[in-house]
Amino acid sequence: QVDVTVMAWLFGYVDVTDSAFIVATVSIAFNPLFWNMVARWEHNTRALSRVFGSPHAACYCLGAVILLLNCVRSHCFTEAMKSQPKLEGLDCHWAYYLGLIIMAVGILFVTTSFLALGFTGTFLGDYFGILMEAKVTSFPFSVLDNPMYWGSTAIYLGWSLVHASPAGLLLTAVVAISYTIAMLYEGPFTEEIYRQKQKGAKSK
Repeated sequence: QVDVTVMAWLFGYVDVTDSAFIVATVSIAFNPLFWNMVARWEHNTRALSRVFGSPHAACYCLGAVILLLNCVRSHCFTEAMKSQPKLEGLDCHWAYYLGLIIMAVGILFVTTSFLALGFTGTFLGDYFGILMEAKVTSFPFSVLDNPMYWGSTAIYLGWSLVHASPAGLLLTAVVAISYTIAMLYEGPFTEEIYRQKQKGAKSK
């Protein structure tokens, strides 16, 4: 959960009306909304699978679009930090190296999550009918739920500390909130997909 007091403090250092900050905020909020809407549409209609000829091809194409959107989001995030002043208290060696450590942990979680899930497991393959045989419980899922999302959030937090950016810290809070909403939205739906799979297997 995001500390409201910290966010209120950050608002005092950030111009939220700055165009670069607004664009970054919209990009952060748009990404999980986009992939959830498209994935649910595919689950209900199988339209993308028909267009691309197979569920795997459709999933790979959606994954490529998500990666592109994430690159755009990261660019907008960085531009928003550049457009606003640094926070003097964070513009020091300890904050810089702490940021690097947090980024390294985030990259570790994102990378190991991807290796554990594979491409289709990472990019909503279950919505395309590409289901995994069993729930992944190996690292990093053994120590953290949704490590891909929290790892990504940690990368943005570390990046903000490296740049001593109050705007970056506030945008990181937006990332955390967006992912939290996405997890609340995705979790029950994904569980229902696998419940239906088990029900179908038992009925055979």
